[in-house]
Amino acid sequence: MPDGTEGQNIDFTVNRDDLYREESVTDLKVASIRRMVPIKSDGSEDPSRSQVFFGSTQLMTPEGPLPIQSQLSATTLEEAMDEFPSAMRKALDQTIDRLKKMQQQQGGGGDVGGSGGAGQSRIYTPYE
Repeated sequence: MPDGTEGQNIDFTVNRDDLYREESVTDLKVASIRRMVPIKSDGSEDPSRSQVFFGSTQLMTPEGPLPIQSQLSATTLEEAMDEFPSAMRKALDQTIDRLKKMQQQQGGGGDVGGSGGAGQSRIYTPYE
């Protein structure tokens, strides 16, 4: 039974030299893009650091939604939108590979990303 000390060694200190303001953009269909704007501890923008973009989406599986996300190499929102489809496909492929490896390690024979069927998993993507 837990004794309540598990979280006592976690450092919850805020790194005041690495703060970002998060802005979100979505097409309300498949794309969510987060722009992380570097800021100083007083909340003003920090022009000495570069903004960072992340793309994310959710795919439906019989087991429920599967979140997919990836950092984008874009430096502008326009570039992030252009990069989004290929980044999500790559992240999906990596996720399927990890799920297949986990199934093999556990001795399962599910068909992740395959045609589905009795006892098999199926991921439904917006690319199909």
